[in-house]
Amino acid sequence: MATLSFTFRPPMASPGLGGHLKYPSFSRIHVFPRNFRTYNFCSNGGHRFCFTVSCKLETSEDERQSNKKRKEKANFGAPKPKIMVPDSNGAPPISEDGAKVEDKPQQRQSKKAVRSGFLKKFSKRVLAILSNLPLALAEMFAVAALMALGTVIDQGEAPEFYFQKYPEDNPTLGFFTWRWVLTLGFDHMFSSPVFLGTLALLGASLMACTYTTQIPLVKVARRWSFLHSAEAIRKQEYSDTLPQASIKDLGVVLMGAGYEVFLKGPSLYAFKGLAGRLAPIGVHLALLLIMGGATISATGSFRGSVTVPQGLNFVVGDVMGPSGFLSTPPEAFNTEVHVNRFYMDYYESGEVSQFHTDLSLLDPNGKEVLRKTIRVNDPLRYGGITIYQTDWSFSALQILKDGEGPFNLAMAPLKINGDKKLFGTFLPVGDTDSPNIKGISMLARDLQSIVLYDKEGKFAGVRRPNSKLPIEIDGTKIVIVDAIGSTGLDLKTDPGVPTVYAGFGALMLTTCISFLSHAQIWALQDGTRVVIGGKTNRAKGEFPDEMNLLLDRVPEIVEKFSSKQSDVPIRSG
Repeated sequence: MATLSFTFRPPMASPGLGGHLKYPSFSRIHVFPRNFRTYNFCSNGGHRFCFTVSCKLETSEDERQSNKKRKEKANFGAPKPKIMVPDSNGAPPISEDGAKVEDKPQQRQSKKAVRSGFLKKFSKRVLAILSNLPLALAEMFAVAALMALGTVIDQGEAPEFYFQKYPEDNPTLGFFTWRWVLTLGFDHMFSSPVFLGTLALLGASLMACTYTTQIPLVKVARRWSFLHSAEAIRKQEYSDTLPQASIKDLGVVLMGAGYEVFLKGPSLYAFKGLAGRLAPIGVHLALLLIMGGATISATGSFRGSVTVPQGLNFVVGDVMGPSGFLSTPPEAFNTEVHVNRFYMDYYESGEVSQFHTDLSLLDPNGKEVLRKTIRVNDPLRYGGITIYQTDWSFSALQILKDGEGPFNLAMAPLKINGDKKLFGTFLPVGDTDSPNIKGISMLARDLQSIVLYDKEGKFAGVRRPNSKLPIEIDGTKIVIVDAIGSTGLDLKTDPGVPTVYAGFGALMLTTCISFLSHAQIWALQDGTRVVIGGKTNRAKGEFPDEMNLLLDRVPEIVEKFSSKQSDVPIRSG
């Protein structure tokens, strides 16, 4: 580095110069480099002036020394920096005065930035895995398979039932035994951890797909995207050119066809059917509602079944039990149910066609709050509890014996081959203390006829209840007074039903909406030409025909030349 210093030594004023010094006029400058000085000689009207130029060449060491001096001057009077002294036991560092030194805000912010960056990367990775289509399809097939298995395996039975049906010495399919059923919870499939876990995983995949794929597609579809290049428009699925047309007339035609039209200078953008883009999000939400409602039903319900003879009562809470860890009993659990009457309808062939139960609901004070006759597929609903008519039985047979009674003989179900029911009872005749008791047997398949056999097991006759026709068997006169039936009722609370119904309704609606086409059209005014392009996500075969019909309705501009006036554009069509 060279430092130049100039020294000017003017001569004394000369009388020949009129006592004044004129401004010098330099004709040339001669520079002679030496070790320490350089001399310049100049002339001014014949007078000589002498300039001294001092030049000092600084080395890199001199430059470092000068920089060091400048820094010392700049730092003069600044506070003395604290010296960090680490503690041998891992304690926080301290300064010279013994005070603890805290972390710098920049360091804390950098640590937070590192943690937040890691969380963002981790969440993106998880979302990418969950939104994978093959994984979602596998989850759906797994849920369907578990539901099918739940319909094959009897639900809610006692463990002894599964011990007998799926024994270890004769496993189903060579490996399936009662241990699989009870260990995995397949005896209550729809509230088992396996089923609920698979359902939760499918729900997470649906939400991830909605967040990463469907919502961005809707945002892009709603954005006004003008194309300012004719080449870009011609690259669309459909393209055409109107040689003599106005882009404004095209916009009017598209608006009449239900398109949302936007103009910006010579560019046009139009779209319709945005609901078709929103529909997949609605489908996902509907599926989530259905799965959420099913989960609530499986984990928050009460269920129970009871067979009650005609004329007796039962309390709702006594026959219902929780089906999951979220089950909460409703206030109607203290309601008492009274069976007023049970009766059946029959086909002409004698088979049972329908059975009915007349029920009364009583509050804790014994006051009737509701009465209804229920039948199959027509239940009673009260306070969140639903009572279904599901089965029937034969409770007792009321008879008169030799004019005495009436006596109620309990009817017991008998096992026979086939699905038809058979009930029977026995009336002792003679010495009841004898080890070989004999008597009259009575069998019935339903409530409309009773078949009687004597003590030898021979057929004695058939009587209908309430017919009041006596029959004498082995010296005993019998009258069948009445056949008392029992109603089979299923009771349950299902808080997830409204959510499931809402989900199915939304699923049907959004599925129909998803078939709507989302069509987009771009156009550019290029002189008198209009370049048009478009695309759609559905109905790709019908879209070109629709576009041709729309373009046929755009009026054509015809130029008319006149010798007396300039060109006047005239629209036709």
